[in-house]
Amino acid sequence: MFDWENLRYFLAVARAGTLSGAARALQVDHATVSRRLAAFERELQASLVQRLPRACQLTPLGQQVFEQAQAMEEGAYAIERRTQASRQPLNGKVTLSAPPILVTHLLAGRLADFRAAYPGIQLSISAQAQQVSLSHRQADVALRLVRPKEASSVARKLGNMPFALYASRDYEPLRRPQEWGFIAYDAQFADMPQQRWLLDIAGPRAVGCELSDISGHLAAARAGAGVAGLPCFLADADPTLLRLKHDGERFSRDIWLVVHRDLWRAAPVRAVMDFLIEVVASHEGLALDKTS
Repeated sequence: MFDWENLRYFLAVARAGTLSGAARALQVDHATVSRRLAAFERELQASLVQRLPRACQLTPLGQQVFEQAQAMEEGAYAIERRTQASRQPLNGKVTLSAPPILVTHLLAGRLADFRAAYPGIQLSISAQAQQVSLSHRQADVALRLVRPKEASSVARKLGNMPFALYASRDYEPLRRPQEWGFIAYDAQFADMPQQRWLLDIAGPRAVGCELSDISGHLAAARAGAGVAGLPCFLADADPTLLRLKHDGERFSRDIWLVVHRDLWRAAPVRAVMDFLIEVVASHEGLALDKTS
């Protein structure tokens, strides 16, 4: 029987396509990945990966092993999920993935309430712009701003997060819209819906600065750096900012709660889900979807 840990390294190489990419994903050094991959091939007495100058390419047998290994990995994760779901007491650790804007400006301020209500549950929150895999146990519960598509998950739309244009009340061209400069996202977020919405409104007007997260946009707008597209629940509460009228469509992002189907009845996970539903429902700036 081969070493299961070596299988994990093979999967990382097959997915990343390079030894260095696998090393980053596993948070180990390049030499460790190379050593583990070589050990796996020796155990199976087969060549699975062709090492090219700048990439790793699976051999035909390696591709077959990769497909089988993914199924084995999914089976292992399923065992973990079903075991966790069988624990009924309100204790243990639940991991939550959510967009940074919701973690920083919505959830963090309510964690004391959660701890008071569920002292036996350790809630571990990761602020992530990218979606994580619930099937691979990268999180137990997730909040997302796009509708989940995984057939293995249960999803509920909690509401939506309206956006509008804002600038500092001291922004010098405030009354001269033709001179507005805009605060946008950098190139890695070019396809983000609020980026496209903002740039459509900006049109030929200049983008004065680019920042990678909404908290940075908020700080820049406060400082008078330009006009930003911000969530209304956040910016309306800031007395230094003024909501601006503009031509163009209104814009909002849906807020979705998603959990793997194997976990949604687990008591600790249900407690976290109920907490998230209550947080969104109780916030005046987030419209609760009454039809869900």
